[in-house]
Amino acid sequence: MSTSSDTLSTAPPAVALEGITKRFPGVVANHDIRITVAPGTVHAIVGENGAGKSTLMKILYGMQRPDEGTIRVNGRQVSFKTPSDAIAAGIGMVHQHFMLADNLTVLENIVLGAEPKKAGRLDTGAARARIRQLAEAHGLRVDPDRLVEDLGVGERQRVEILKVLYRGARILILDEPTAVLVPQEVEELFDNLRELKAEGLTVIFISHKLDEVLDIADAITVIRRGTTVASVLPRDVTSRELAELMVGSELPTPETRESTVTDRVVLDVRGLRVTEGDRVVLDDVSFPVHAGEVVGVAGVEGNGQTELIEAIMGLHPLAAGAIELGGEDITAWSTRRRRESGIAYIPEDRHREGLLLEASLWENRVLGHQTRPPARAGIWINRAAARKDTERIVRAYDVRTPGVDTLALALSGGNQQKLIVGREMSGDPKALIAAHPTRGVDVGAQAAIWDHLRDARASGLAVLLISADLDELIGLSDTLYVIYRGRFVARLDPGRVTPEKLGGYMTGAIAEDQA
Repeated sequence: MSTSSDTLSTAPPAVALEGITKRFPGVVANHDIRITVAPGTVHAIVGENGAGKSTLMKILYGMQRPDEGTIRVNGRQVSFKTPSDAIAAGIGMVHQHFMLADNLTVLENIVLGAEPKKAGRLDTGAARARIRQLAEAHGLRVDPDRLVEDLGVGERQRVEILKVLYRGARILILDEPTAVLVPQEVEELFDNLRELKAEGLTVIFISHKLDEVLDIADAITVIRRGTTVASVLPRDVTSRELAELMVGSELPTPETRESTVTDRVVLDVRGLRVTEGDRVVLDDVSFPVHAGEVVGVAGVEGNGQTELIEAIMGLHPLAAGAIELGGEDITAWSTRRRRESGIAYIPEDRHREGLLLEASLWENRVLGHQTRPPARAGIWINRAAARKDTERIVRAYDVRTPGVDTLALALSGGNQQKLIVGREMSGDPKALIAAHPTRGVDVGAQAAIWDHLRDARASGLAVLLISADLDELIGLSDTLYVIYRGRFVARLDPGRVTPEKLGGYMTGAIAEDQA
């Protein structure tokens, strides 16, 4: 008697990419890529940002067409002109930067373009029932009636996964799916992926977190500089060996060695209270950040981190509390004045808040700095000086680009992030708000950004670090706070806490402890 696994073992590959090549002006993004994905498996694709993973997935999803090569899905050669073609073939993609409409509800986003109709009108009852059934079957908790703009990043990801399952996808492409999750949530996601796999679905899993790749993947393909360099089984390779295949060097760690903390308070946050309507989203939050100190804030997405950042940057009004910079009360200051007075800001979503994707790199260098040298000369933007300083950032921060006139959208995620870090480190800031500074970047770019943060700390910069990467928080922070439901519930010693214990505080599983 044949089993489902026997059937899968004799079935053709779910996806077979043969000789895929894609050229853009001045760059070959993919060259002779060859990948075979067995059905009913989790197949990981790893590589640096700029290695060609995203381009390859866009080709598989019909967003771009290859210049050479063939694609087979379930043994049948296909040629996708649009994502609709890929969806019709049973392929769904969850992008690293989510493709959701903020002003629509969860339900409306999920059914958009695939609306169930009854007498010519949207059948919300049928849609809600189908979404709830899918959500329960795969452990993807969502409220169908919430507005997407009110969701945290982790919740948005669940909506994206439900969206592709709703369309009947049997092959899922997940781009950096764990970037925003705490360890317990990663385990939950992996349980969901194992369920999907058991049901015969195939998952293509793109990640920079090599330990997670080794945990979840059945097979791994390594891409370096646009071509496949290795296909390995998790049992045959360590994370360090994978890193060497990816970048030719050892896996970096975010460890900070000697303390550089001084007794001079640069940023002082006292009794912050932020409300949205009748809801308190930040309650009595207080902490100092000293010169030469990295203060880390850990929390599950949606527990007040975004509101804390917006309050410090002057983007959200306070119901109570005060903020001082260098001993001066800045509570009533505009965002521009705060920026001009020395607060640098790496935003949590580089595409929505950090860059103008359709603008050149030198124009993006000017963003948020347009009132100060070198960008400003009198009442005008000093283009020559701005271009020259962008060239300096490109060199100093290893931003891989043909030139400063290149559009930001042409850069890989890691190079976009390095440009933002370089911009924000310019002009001798006093304090840096770094929100998820290495989210969705490869081990090479991650190591470079960690080095820049360590150097800035050593030179006396006060850093507030908000991150979902617990190893990053523990490794870089001098002081570590946990935020839960808008309150600081623990102050921890990074040298003595484990990611698992930290995750416990973040989810409320471990009770308050101010030790």
